[in-house]
Amino acid sequence: MKLHSESFPDQGVIPERNAFARVDPQSHVALAGNNNPHLAWSGVPEGVRSFAVLCVDADAPSQPDDVNQVGREVPSDLPRADFYHWVLVDVAADVCSLAEGSYASGITPRGKAGPLALDGTRQGLNDYTGWFAADRDMNGDYFGYDGPCPPWNDARIHRYAFTVYALDVAELDLSGRFTGPQALAAMQDHVLDKASITGTYTLNPRLHAL
Repeated sequence: MKLHSESFPDQGVIPERNAFARVDPQSHVALAGNNNPHLAWSGVPEGVRSFAVLCVDADAPSQPDDVNQVGREVPSDLPRADFYHWVLVDVAADVCSLAEGSYASGITPRGKAGPLALDGTRQGLNDYTGWFAADRDMNGDYFGYDGPCPPWNDARIHRYAFTVYALDVAELDLSGRFTGPQALAAMQDHVLDKASITGTYTLNPRLHAL
């Protein structure tokens, strides 16, 4: 399989219109467009009955101590963890692309509804659900796509991997609220092929200047 996006090139910078936040000189960050990017895939193997789409940031800080703290920077060598930005399953076998903004357009405080989504698809919880859990104005269940918002003081440029999985089942064995790791577990032994592209993003003004 091959995957491409008209929103950004592989290994290229993700546009602000596809991000959760953008750089703001006064307040460090401001809300951005938050449109899911366009994705299209080809070279689908025989026997496909559905697709799943995941977006994962593998560069999320594993410890919050320095995150978004004035006068400090998250060191680039800090151990990192996965942060799920999109978990989409049960995409029909005859679908080969997702339009930009079709699953997310703008930011919904407390999260978009789910898991039921367009055309019989389902969306899992992304990791903003946990990130905003203690925020009185933003806490809630964040289903579907919410784009990049790395720490504004992170010394590392974050990489966001979008992966499409071709599956031999029409629906994954998931019920109710589910997460990215749960979706991956349900896919085990059902993946016929997969393809990925990666976009990069930073909110660190120092890195923007490089």
